[in-house]
Order: sequence, then C-alpha cells, then structure tokens
Amino acid sequence: MSGDGWSSVLVLGGIRSGKSAFAEALVAGAASVRYIATAVGGEDDPEWRGRIEAHQRRRPQSWTTEETGADPARLTAVLTEAKPDDTLLVDDLGGWVASLLDPALQPNDDVATVTALAEAVRACAARVVVVSPEVGLSLVPQTPLGRAFADALGTANQALADACDRVVLVVAGRPAWLKTGADQPGIITDVQADNATATEPARAGAAPATAGPAAPASAVPAAPGPAAPATAGAAAAQVTAATAAQPLTAVSTATTATVVQAQPSADDEGGEIPVIQAGMDLPLPDSDAGPDARDRLARLDLPGAGVGVLVEAIEFAAATQGTAIPRPWGPVRVLLIDGRHTGGGAAGADPAESDRRAAQAEAGEGALARLAASADADIAVVRVAESGAMEDGPVLDEDAVDAALRQGWRLAEAAVVDGREALIIASCGAGTDAAAAAVLAATTGAEPVAVLPRVLAPGGFYDDEAWMKRCAAVRDAMHRIRQEPRGAKDILAQLGGADLAVATGALLGAASHRIPVLVDGPLGIAAGLVARDLAAQSRHWCLLADAGTHQLVRQGADVLGLTPVLELGLDLGEGANALAALPLLRTSIALAAALPVHPALLDAAPEYDDDTTDAEDDAEFIEPEPDGPGPASA
Repeated sequence: MSGDGWSSVLVLGGIRSGKSAFAEALVAGAASVRYIATAVGGEDDPEWRGRIEAHQRRRPQSWTTEETGADPARLTAVLTEAKPDDTLLVDDLGGWVASLLDPALQPNDDVATVTALAEAVRACAARVVVVSPEVGLSLVPQTPLGRAFADALGTANQALADACDRVVLVVAGRPAWLKTGADQPGIITDVQADNATATEPARAGAAPATAGPAAPASAVPAAPGPAAPATAGAAAAQVTAATAAQPLTAVSTATTATVVQAQPSADDEGGEIPVIQAGMDLPLPDSDAGPDARDRLARLDLPGAGVGVLVEAIEFAAATQGTAIPRPWGPVRVLLIDGRHTGGGAAGADPAESDRRAAQAEAGEGALARLAASADADIAVVRVAESGAMEDGPVLDEDAVDAALRQGWRLAEAAVVDGREALIIASCGAGTDAAAAAVLAATTGAEPVAVLPRVLAPGGFYDDEAWMKRCAAVRDAMHRIRQEPRGAKDILAQLGGADLAVATGALLGAASHRIPVLVDGPLGIAAGLVARDLAAQSRHWCLLADAGTHQLVRQGADVLGLTPVLELGLDLGEGANALAALPLLRTSIALAAALPVHPALLDAAPEYDDDTTDAEDDAEFIEPEPDGPGPASA
C-alpha cells in the first residue's frame, strides 16, 4: 500500500455499480487482506449463492475470509481486535444491516449498535475499507420492513461516513469522492479533477483512467503516441512496433503474418500516462452485459444444447464490449517479448534459440507467424535487455522497472492507434519460465518445484538436470528476498525482470484503453498477477483461451479468477496456443450474434440492443428488485 494518508474509506454505490471491484482495487497493494463477508443465506437461492461465489473467485489466495453474517456483533469485534499492519475489507454494510434486522439476531438497541460500529471504525488500528449500498435514490419502500431497512442502512451510512477518513460514491464503475483532504497526497478531489487537463482517449468510447486513492493527483490519462518509446537503463529495448502513420493490416489468407516494424524514439514520446503504481484506477468491463449475453444464449435457435464452454468467450466479449450481443474481434496484435535472464534460472536455455525464434517471427516464418496470418493478427517483436540472476540480487533497478512498465503501456497504446482490437502476449525468452515461477511463488505462496515447467530440449527430450538448477535458483531467490518488501514493483525488480515488466505494462495499458488481452503461458499469467497488484481491474480484461500443459498457468489463472475457455492441451509456445484457439472463439461469438431467438421463446424473449447497455435498455428486461432488506448487493 502507498503511504497516501488514509486509514479508512467508505465506498458507497448502487447495485452493480462496481463498488466492490473499486474497493478491492484500493487494497490490491496490501501483502494480505482480511475480507469480512457479511452476506447470509444462499442455501435455497442458487442465484444469490452464485453472486457470493463470484466474489469468492475474485479474491487472491493470499486473502483470508471471515463471515460475520450470523453474528452482527462480530464485525465490531474484528475491527477492535485488528492490528496496525492488518488491512480489512468489509463487504458489505447492507448485509450487516440485514442481519441486524433479523428478529433472531435483533440487538437491544439498533442505534447503539450502529454507533459502536462507527466508533470501532474510527478507532481501528488497521486500514479499513467498508463497502455499503447507497439508499434513498428512489421511492420510499412500500412495506414496513423495507422502510426499516432503508432507514437503518441510511443511518449506518451516515455514521460510517462521519467515522471514515474518506468517502467515495461509485457510479457506473467511476468513483466520485465525497469526503477527502485536498492537502493529502493520493486523492483527486472533485475540484482537482475539474482543474486537471485530461487528454482525449485513444478511441471513441474509451474511458480515461482516473486516479484513485493510491494514484497521485498529477496523474492524467494516457493519449496514444505514434510509436512505442524505447526504455532506459537495464530495460532498454529494441522494439518492432507499428506507427500511427504507417498502419498495416494482416491478411487472413496469407501464409505468413504481417510484422509491423518501426524504430521507437528514445525520448519517451507520446501523451502523458498515469504514474504506474499500486492502487491505479482503471476501467472495468460492463458487469451487466456479460450475464445478459449468457442469458440470451439460452434463448437462441440452436439445434443442440448450446455452445458449451465457448460461452465463457462470448460472455467475456460481451462484458469488454459493453453489449449483450458482442461481435467477433477484428485485427489482433501479438506482442512477442524476447527477454533474457542470466544465472541458474536460464539453465538449459540456449540464447541463440531465442534469437532464432524472434528472427523467425520477424521473417514471417515459423508456427507463430503462420498461426498469426490465419488469425488476422500482426506481430510486434519486443527485444528487452538482459535481466540479472535472481539468486544473486535484484534483476532490475527501480528506474528500469518504471521504464519497462511505460514501454509496455506504450505498446498497448500503439496497438489501439493501429486499430487492433485485442492483444496476445507471447514470449520466446531464455529463463522466462523460472522468473514467472518465482513471481507466482512470491505473490501467492505457491511451491516453486510444483509449478516450474520442465526444460524441454529439441527433439522432445526433457533436461531434468537443467530443471533442478532452475529450481535451485528460484529457491535461493526466494530465500534472498524473505525479508524484502513484496510490492508489485519490488517483485519485478527482485525476480521478474524487464520482459515481465513490459508485459505487465502492456496489460495495464490495454485495460486503460478497454481492449482485451488473451494470455496462455507463464509470462502472461505472471504479468497478470503483478498487474492485479497495481490495478485490480486489469485482470477483468484478460481471457485464458487455453490452459495448455503448465501447472504454473493453471495455478496462476486460478488466483486471477481466469477460467480456461478450452482444454486443448496445446504446447506450441506462449502466444501460439491463443492464436490457434482464436478462430474458434471468433466463430462462436459471431454465431451467437447471428442466430435468432427460438420461435417457441419469442413471447418471453427480452429485447437486447446490439450496441448499448444503458440503463434505459436495462429497464426493458431486468426485473426490478423487491423492497426490503433481502440479501445485500453483490
């Protein structure tokens, strides 16, 4: 967590406003989080239970969960017992109030109980984020119980707003700060936001990134530059990337892929980008469009039971495009990152083989280039400088980490400028697998020996001696940093290296510009874990097309909440698996958009707009929520 001057935040918002995701982003930089779940019920309500499970899947494995729904007084006790180095996330206050109104749990004095909770928040030694539904924005409930719930929750919100250092209202995924301190860093007040000069988003409809509590007030959204800049220091990179003045389009009927070539400038050209640090506030996909697309699939005129596992790709496309009827992705860019690692982590790897793979892709040859050609994708080859031996010391210095993150962000911007509609992270570096395994171990507590991929030599033979050397290097590195900070940038500097930092920056840049990223290998998954700790929203823009054969990918994806769409068991090299699956994913999305509703379901079918999901459209087919306490907003 950044030293940004706050110890408690109240996050308000309506149903499906994005308040929970925003709250999770506030604590993403903490080494560990105690998640206090207040919701009750679900035993006889599968839909409500599904909402709870969706929240559970989002939580990193390093978080612990405590449920207080059965005992409202327990929440106050947890706050009172918390230690100064704890971070608590309470989600949400509506569930706590609903339990408070349960006759079986009814305290002697509701007001005194709310006052005690507010005092516990005010005196809490830990950092606290409390999520709560906002009330009073519609008609007064018609039932006595509904009115009691609204009154109690409104009273609780006012008490907590007075007790907390910060109060933010989340509307449509965007934060509006209601209570803050203009003299304290890391907060953008409404006045500051009005006075800030923001650049135009890269494309129509792309919302700019706004800084949350952990981003400095000087941070402004990025504007795409004409080319990706070269990084400085140890992360200096020679990049094959596209310029805005020379757009290139790959032809799907070609036998080889288009390779976009441009020499980036060395002066970090392009629009200003936000300071990349923990707590960044990036856009979220549409939380309603995905479920709406899934519901719509059940009504389509299909001869069989449906599209099976491909529903995950359709739902993902719907959420990232903000419509219940998504369209297939257009041109795609593959970022082939060639990163070198020294020391035991690269045991058994031939640097010349990395050079050959990168040159092969640039020449439009080899498996990656041919798959890209058939998938309407071009390739940008990114060569980064060598990273140090993780077992001996930091692999990258602080300035090089920042430069590499900016480099990746620029690469994502360049793809947007060139009309690419999705990114694929690919890798051909030496020692990348060991670096990814070390990052997974450091961020999730995974056992390196269990997740480190075996070393495959040409001819299909495994080099187990080299694998043992890699395991020893990761083990020694983990021992070396046992007392070091574990922030996202610390992990990149100590273990990750330049290639992983560039990939992380690309994921963040893609999320900022609302374009999806397909990942399928160790580098992409490890970058996703680091990006999540910088901006929790970034993982929602990632799709795992195929899990492949690596346990590292499966375990890291589980922490990120990414479910593989396909189980093809491919091992074609990072990036190639996603390219192989891409035509099928596009076909499923196109089929879902083209097919009509089954005639037998026409009378019951809701109307879906194919290019918007605004509140007016939602009102046509979303049943209004009943009055009264009920389950709290998920």
